[in-house]
Amino acid sequence: MSQYVSRLGRRSAVSPPRLRLPGAHRRPRRVAMLSVHTSPLHQPGTGDAGGMNVYIVELARRLAAQGIEVEIFTRATTGGLPPTVELAPGVLVRHVDAGPYEGLAKEDLPAQLCAFTHGTMQAWARHRPGHYDLVHSHYWLSGHVGWLAAERWGVPLVHAMHTMAKVKNAALADGDTPEPAARVIGETQIVRAADRLIANTSEEADELVRHYDAEPGKTAVVHPGVNLDRFRPADGRLAARARLGLPPNALVPLFAGRIQPLKAPDILLRAVAVLLAERPGLRHRLVVPVVGGPSGSGLARPEGLQKLAARLGIADVVRFRPPVGQDELADWFRAASVLVMPSYNESFGLCAIEAQATGTPVLAAAVGGLPVAVRDGHTGFLIPGHDPIAYARVLGAFADDPAMSFRMGAEAARHAESFGWDRAASTTSDVYADAMHEFRRKARARHT
Repeated sequence: MSQYVSRLGRRSAVSPPRLRLPGAHRRPRRVAMLSVHTSPLHQPGTGDAGGMNVYIVELARRLAAQGIEVEIFTRATTGGLPPTVELAPGVLVRHVDAGPYEGLAKEDLPAQLCAFTHGTMQAWARHRPGHYDLVHSHYWLSGHVGWLAAERWGVPLVHAMHTMAKVKNAALADGDTPEPAARVIGETQIVRAADRLIANTSEEADELVRHYDAEPGKTAVVHPGVNLDRFRPADGRLAARARLGLPPNALVPLFAGRIQPLKAPDILLRAVAVLLAERPGLRHRLVVPVVGGPSGSGLARPEGLQKLAARLGIADVVRFRPPVGQDELADWFRAASVLVMPSYNESFGLCAIEAQATGTPVLAAAVGGLPVAVRDGHTGFLIPGHDPIAYARVLGAFADDPAMSFRMGAEAARHAESFGWDRAASTTSDVYADAMHEFRRKARARHT
């Protein structure tokens, strides 16, 4: 019998129990997956596209490879999009018209949930009854559509939060905007309505129980995976640097992700300024790539990070690059001496596993799922807090011992091998099977 919770990660006293599944439980034939605010076809690192996009794409592909068809409903963001796009064999993306195509921020989308639900129901109405066996919604906006769809279709609802308003508001970066009360209320409703909740880590499962009164018995932990075919050491650091035009012997601390206060790229820049103030001789062999675009509250000051680099006197060592495709992102990870993730909150931190899979250690804040993704002192370093001086101290250690990046990187690559998407998909299908079994059991009980 398989377990929801994998062997990775530490559990706290209020963690949900480890659930076991009878092997005879039937898995779904077809799943309706909902991603209202961001399309799996969008480039990660742009707008609201990020780790959740990668999660949905990779999970859907692997579920399909294991015999579960997936149809992903997402909002159409440009005119002229085809109604459906085949993402991969067994994975179909459905574009739903809901609100104006352009200029609609994520914060405006709650007003369009009725239109999105209508479009979803229209697509369902073209099929015979029982077309979908289960609904899997991602993020709270999708959860509200999933709640109604699952009840209308008579199927269970499985929901993944990805991030939670109460958790984000408890660890806001300076100048960041709190999540609204409407989101907190919406998340609370979804937690009550869902048949199963999927959390990325045991800590996230604990937060669902602690902050939203989730039932421990219906909360499952499924660690996200990493595409080990794409994110791997390949031909190594020097070859990647040659392709990207980086000096072969430079210290390269990399930031990769959406540029917004939550992700805290400013902490890396401030740490570099501290390092150079203490050791100006490092300037000639230091390159700091920042790969990504403004997102969320970062859109209010899209050039804020460039201006900060200028104010700190480090503009000459910082290289800003736009978001890149997954294959080129893997090269940036390979090329880096260390990936720096000073985030204020991460439900998991997919970039951390991707970088480690390429053989690069990670320097990260000890928040959210990052203590699961990174083995402190072995595959990288975890910093308790966001003091630039603490980050500068670790960067200095990498500068003093360039071989440390290779030593930790080799262990990081081995560590990442246990996070394959096939395992994540298999465990997710177990959650589906259990949700369907319990749903049918309750339905029979109501009719007896």
